[in-house]
Amino acid sequence: MTKKPETPFDFDITKAFADFKMPGMDVDSLLASQRKNIEALAAANKLAFDGVQAVMKRQMEIARQAVEEAMSAAREMSAVGNPQDKATKQAEMVKEAIERTLANMRELAEMMGKSNREAFELLNKRFTQTMDELKTAMGKVGKK
Repeated sequence: MTKKPETPFDFDITKAFADFKMPGMDVDSLLASQRKNIEALAAANKLAFDGVQAVMKRQMEIARQAVEEAMSAAREMSAVGNPQDKATKQAEMVKEAIERTLANMRELAEMMGKSNREAFELLNKRFTQTMDELKTAMGKVGKK
């Protein structure tokens, strides 16, 4: 059986560095740190994706609600009545629609902000841990 040629995606960094020895450098710790970095990045991406998904879901709910309200408003405006009362009712409807739109925009912005904040905090925490790990590793090198 012939061996399939390696692609860049078949590369296993742990195998490549298994025999690599550098004085004062703990390759296992370095690899563990990088693994944690990748896991943190994956978790941050998931948070961001979940946030976008929640915003899209909420946008669909808002759109459905807007269609229902527009249909209801059309029914109300088509009812027979005094033109002055209709104008007053129409002004009230427009005011309510603008207030609702602004509230929905604020809600969506807060949802995205929360998602972005959570992802950033996760990455920032991992960055701080990485710097601590690096400081510890450098301390070990200096003592040897």
